[in-house]
Amino acid sequence: MGGKEKLTMQMFFAVKCVSVVCLFASQELKLKDKECERLSQVRNQLEQELEELTASLFEEAHKMVREANVKQAGAEKQLKEAQGKIDVLQAEVTALKTLVLTSTPSSPNRQLHPQLQSSGSRGSHRRGAGHIRTSSVGAAFQTSSGKPEPSTVSIQSVATEEREMDSVLFAEFLLWREHPSLDRSSAFLSRVYREDIGPCLSFTRSELSQLVQRAVENNSLTVEPVAMSALPVVKASALECGGPKKCALSGLSRVCQHRIKLGDKGSYYYISPSSRARITAVCNFFTYIRYILQGLVRQNAEQIFWEVMRLRREMTVAKLGFYLTDQG
Repeated sequence: MGGKEKLTMQMFFAVKCVSVVCLFASQELKLKDKECERLSQVRNQLEQELEELTASLFEEAHKMVREANVKQAGAEKQLKEAQGKIDVLQAEVTALKTLVLTSTPSSPNRQLHPQLQSSGSRGSHRRGAGHIRTSSVGAAFQTSSGKPEPSTVSIQSVATEEREMDSVLFAEFLLWREHPSLDRSSAFLSRVYREDIGPCLSFTRSELSQLVQRAVENNSLTVEPVAMSALPVVKASALECGGPKKCALSGLSRVCQHRIKLGDKGSYYYISPSSRARITAVCNFFTYIRYILQGLVRQNAEQIFWEVMRLRREMTVAKLGFYLTDQG
C-alpha cells in the first residue's frame, strides 16, 4: 500500500472517530437538557410551595396577633375589675376588724353602729345621758354611766333593755370555744343552724336557698349594687335570676338594688332589700365566728357570748322581715 492510501485510511478513521464523538456529545447534551428542564420544574414547584407557605404563615401570624390583642384587652379588663373588688373587700375587712376589736356588747362603738343612736342624737351622743334609744323597734342600750346627770332632763320615758344569760346556751358556747371550729356537729353551732341560720336562709326557692347557704359557709358569696356592676351576666332564665323588679329568692315583685353571685363562676341573682338583710345577717355571724377562729377577738368569754347572741338576734329580726334602709 502506498503512502497515499495510508493517508486516506487515516483520514477516514479520523472522520469516523469525530462522528462518534459528536454523536456521544449530542446524546449527552440531550440528557443535560432534559435534566435542566426537570430541575427547572422542581424549582418552580418549590417556589410556588414556598410562596403558599409564606402566605399561610403570615395569615396565621396575623390571626395569632389579633387573638393575643383580644385576650390582652380581656385580661386587662378583668384585672381592673378584680382590683376594684379587692379594694372593696379590703375596705370591708378593715371595717369589720375595727368593729370586732373596738365594739363590745356592754360598750358598743356607736360610730360603727349608727342604729344604736336615736335619729335626733346621731353624731352628738353625750356620755352623761342615762340611756340611748335605738332607731330599731323596741331596742335600747344602757351606757356605762348608769345614772343620768342632774342637768339631763328626760322629756319622755326611756325603756331599758335587760338581759339574762341562759346557762344552757352559755355552757354550749363555752364547750365550743375550747375547740372552736365550723363543724356543725357541735351543740353550739347545731343550735344556731337549727334556730337561726336555717330559718333565716329559708326562701321560697329552696334549691337556690341551699346554694346561697353553701356559698355563705364557704365565704364565696358576693353581694354588689346593681348600678356599680360592670361584669357580664351569665345567661339564665328570668325566673331563675329574677330582675331589677323581681327577687330571685322570694319570687316577689320588689325593687332589687343588689344582686348576688355564688362563687367565681355562675349567674347573678337579683335580691330584694329584705333578702339582702337576711343574707347579710348570716354573713355577719360567720364573719365574727371566723375572727374568733383566727384569734382576732381579744375579749373574755362573756363578752364574746353576748356579741354572738346579738348576731343571732339580728338573724331572727331579719327573718321576721325587719331591715334598715339608708336614708338620704
